[in-house]
Amino acid sequence: MSNKVTMYGAEWCIDCRRSKKVLDKLGVDYDNVDLEADLTGGDRAIAISGRTNIPVIQFTDGSYLVEPSDSELREKVTSLTMSMISGPGVTVECGPTRAAER
Repeated sequence: MSNKVTMYGAEWCIDCRRSKKVLDKLGVDYDNVDLEADLTGGDRAIAISGRTNIPVIQFTDGSYLVEPSDSELREKVTSLTMSMISGPGVTVECGPTRAAER
């Protein structure tokens, strides 16, 4: 298991460019494997997902997403971030919510 997210994709891939924007906006530290420049990258992506679709994004917990929507990707990153923050012996407290004024 890696301590860094890895994204397998290509510059010509619209979904890859979109996913990179989401990861960048969320401030995710990730390795970008350009499948046109890395001749073994495609084989590694297929070994992870069993598919030839891109992007393949592998997360620090060993899970992966293939061609995720923006919302799927944000949800996964948020989930991993929260699990890192709220590990054993750590309590995460959220501030009080205010009821809508009527």
